[in-house]
Amino acid sequence: MAAMIVEFQNCIFLILLCFFSFLYYFFKKTNDMGPSPPSLPIIGHLHHVLSALPHKAFQKISTKYGPLLHLHIFSFPIFLVSSHSIAYEIFTTHDLNISSRNTAAIDASLLVFGSSGFTVAPYGDYVKYIKKLLATKLFGPRAIEKSRGVRAEELKLFYLRLLKEESIDICKETTKFTNNVICRMSMGRIFSEENGEIETVRELIIKSFGLAKKFLFVNVFRRPLEMLGMVSFFKKDIMDVSNRFDELLERILAEREEKKPEEDQDMDMMDLLLEACRDDNAEYRITRTQIKALFVEIFMGGTDTAAHSTQWTMAELVNNPNIFERLRDEIDGVIGKSRLIQETDLPNLPFLQAVVKEGLRLHPPAPLLVRMLEKKCVIKDFFNVPEKTTLVVNFYALMRDPDSWEDPNEFKPERFLTSKQEEEKALKYLPFSAGRRGCPATNLGYIFVGISVGMMVQCFDWSIKDKVSLEEVYAGMSLAMAHPPKFTPVSRLSL
Repeated sequence: MAAMIVEFQNCIFLILLCFFSFLYYFFKKTNDMGPSPPSLPIIGHLHHVLSALPHKAFQKISTKYGPLLHLHIFSFPIFLVSSHSIAYEIFTTHDLNISSRNTAAIDASLLVFGSSGFTVAPYGDYVKYIKKLLATKLFGPRAIEKSRGVRAEELKLFYLRLLKEESIDICKETTKFTNNVICRMSMGRIFSEENGEIETVRELIIKSFGLAKKFLFVNVFRRPLEMLGMVSFFKKDIMDVSNRFDELLERILAEREEKKPEEDQDMDMMDLLLEACRDDNAEYRITRTQIKALFVEIFMGGTDTAAHSTQWTMAELVNNPNIFERLRDEIDGVIGKSRLIQETDLPNLPFLQAVVKEGLRLHPPAPLLVRMLEKKCVIKDFFNVPEKTTLVVNFYALMRDPDSWEDPNEFKPERFLTSKQEEEKALKYLPFSAGRRGCPATNLGYIFVGISVGMMVQCFDWSIKDKVSLEEVYAGMSLAMAHPPKFTPVSRLSL
């Protein structure tokens, strides 16, 4: 009997301890790191994040508790920003401090989620060298102009493929287009369908995006997983994809080394990287693993984001037939019906540019920016943020902020026909991030989406039974459609 009483008392004590701990966390005062919403013992604010997709969960708590919040998931501190004025300060005053990611490699040798990639590398000589190379050979104005013919050829092939299809997945078809263009621009060739290269790459990219969730899980819970010896469980699948990418790219690099460019032929990016790898006096002595990791990132980032953005924009247009017809009238008036749209037409199509921007505002490819504040800093002259704090900037919330955007959840491209420069300068519009680690392919991204949407509106009527569902889901790191529709393209022109 006495034992039962003691056990009952221990039980009551445990309940009271949990209750008062809960009250402490619930009524805890804000500290100088910024306001903090109610949290739970041990898990912190995890229950807020699990209630919906992360960007929407963060948007919900920011709407309720404020645009700058101090959160913690278990013992991991997070500094959440959902205000364009705070984002402006971070990307100007503190840009260098956030120029490194907070992701640790599962294995340094891996091409996928390893430490040799450009996107995960700490800001330094390697990142500066690759940024310079990307600007001169892929994404800068002169490079984009030189590769214009490649995109025109591939856009024509894109159009011809749609003519043959009765029902299409816009994202899948656009991925073929962007992938072919990126490959031709970066390494002078496309992946072959005959020997199965193209299917291998598509499969590996899809698997890589699927593994992204595992990678993020390992980074958040790395310490307990290492203590339990469970990191190897996640490493196996990632290593398999990485090894298959390595085998494919090693074969391509070997072929390129055997076939040197002719004297009057410009060296593409792959040629320059291989030359830098061999040259002891190169500006930066890049390794072979870094070359392959960079191309993996180009394939993943250069094809997936533009394809999803095109699909989202077309879905919005189909759901808003008046806007669709206005865009078609603009294209027909400027280009006519006897030739295919080209990227040189884009400056003369302001409404098409506005449609693309509005699609990216509502459906940013990466709705959350996750970085590491390397050093302690003071935000807004008051909030003291310790070093090694994870920074999360919610671009999705910034671009749907009712204080910055009229009818923020409505598809209204005309909002970008006036005052667009002012909004961009104030960092209210951030579809491709900002700062020195912002997307280097921003200009090319606008071109991809612009000519893809323009061609589909110019050349086809689009039939679908019901209104397109705009429910969201994460496909790897990108924001994708949960229920991608099958569209029926009906040709309206003979080009």
